[in-house]
Amino acid sequence: MRHLRAWLQQGPPAALPPFALDPTGRPCHGPRNGHGPTRPRLRQVLDNQGNMQVAQEMKRHKERTAATRTPAAARPDRFGNALTALGRFCAKLAPALAAALDPTAYCETPVYNPDLCPNMIAAQAKLVYHLNKYYNEKCQARKAAIAKTIREVCKVVSDVLKEVEVQEPRFISSLNEMDNRYEGLEVISPTEFEVVLYLNQMGVFNFVDDGSLPGCAVLKLSDGRKRSMSLWVEFITASGYLSARKIRSRFQTLVAQAVDKCSYRDVVKMVADTSEVKLRIRDRYVVQITPAFKCTGIWPRSAAHWPLPHIPWPGPNRVAEVKAEGFNLLSKECHSLAGKQSSAESDAWVLQFAEAENRLQMGGCRKKCLSILKTLRDRHLELPGQPLNNYHMKTLVSYECEKHPRESDWDESCLGDRLNGILLQLISCLQCRRCPHYFLPNLDLFQGKPHSALENAAKQTWRLAREILTNPKSLEKL
Repeated sequence: MRHLRAWLQQGPPAALPPFALDPTGRPCHGPRNGHGPTRPRLRQVLDNQGNMQVAQEMKRHKERTAATRTPAAARPDRFGNALTALGRFCAKLAPALAAALDPTAYCETPVYNPDLCPNMIAAQAKLVYHLNKYYNEKCQARKAAIAKTIREVCKVVSDVLKEVEVQEPRFISSLNEMDNRYEGLEVISPTEFEVVLYLNQMGVFNFVDDGSLPGCAVLKLSDGRKRSMSLWVEFITASGYLSARKIRSRFQTLVAQAVDKCSYRDVVKMVADTSEVKLRIRDRYVVQITPAFKCTGIWPRSAAHWPLPHIPWPGPNRVAEVKAEGFNLLSKECHSLAGKQSSAESDAWVLQFAEAENRLQMGGCRKKCLSILKTLRDRHLELPGQPLNNYHMKTLVSYECEKHPRESDWDESCLGDRLNGILLQLISCLQCRRCPHYFLPNLDLFQGKPHSALENAAKQTWRLAREILTNPKSLEKL
């Protein structure tokens, strides 16, 4: 923790100059480092020249020097002066050495023992204190504001879906409130939402997930089944696939007609120039309504690698719960298929694991950590090009759970460490321009994002992480 704080304050160290090498290849320093001519020894000169006069001259020089030399008693005590200077130096250095060797000020490894590292524990406790204060003040205010917006938005959407159901009974509204939560509603941002409309009777189709369409799958009519046995017969292609694109197109037409007839027609309108079904409400909020099938009791082949065998998180009971919860198949555009024009790809359904991810992130301070990350994103990382959304934060929390699999790692006292770890991982993903989906690692969540927007987000996230770690009190202004 302390090393990381110092590194963030000073920035990465400058590159060290390369070592100078002597003729033998060993590193050396100083003026005689192998680059200039070596100074010959006196014995070598005598041996080479064989001139005894040089030796005699040197002997006479020594005699003259001895005759004029100051007596020892009158000479300054250079050795004593050196010792005195060394003593003064050590006296100045002693406090620094004592501080460096003091276990209460420094620990080689993070030992969470107040008797050994009270200063480090105090710094962590200070960060956790300010994070909890931030959560209670900023995050809870954000939640309350979004909850109010959701109630307002869902009134309008429910009225529109009732009109749709009158026109086409196969599209039955599933937007129901349970335990102060609307089923199928996802918050993209404080002004952007997605409502998943669950459709009925998918049973006559086979779920085909062969990995050829990253993040997507297709629904194919079961062998021996007649088209007429399906509730969605007119949306089945000649090849026997249930077309997500055709259902979405039909649903878009129905919603457009319902908007003109509903009681909120003065405050709601369709968003044009998109194949998605999007509503703009009061010119402030955008709601995307996505037809979908809920798939429970099965697990996609493209996510069969999960959970990783060498990682103890989550436990077998939680894995069984998540896989039983299943996933959703959404009728929406998939960025991984952008530019592909084949009919099978345009008819594909997008895989979504919202409920599975919610179940995984229960317990400890996981939800609190995610809420803080969402609030920081809304206030400081809402940037041009929209490089980051709340789902990126949710994905990185799942990866952090794998890195720290023990429940004790998600105790309230570890909130600061987990948050810093996620922010640093986010910076790394932004710099690499890749953020793998948690369940589908071949799917890049940054695909289609402008590189300049990702670089800008990396710089802004770095400033945010540095500010939080070096000055926790700055959270009062963030």
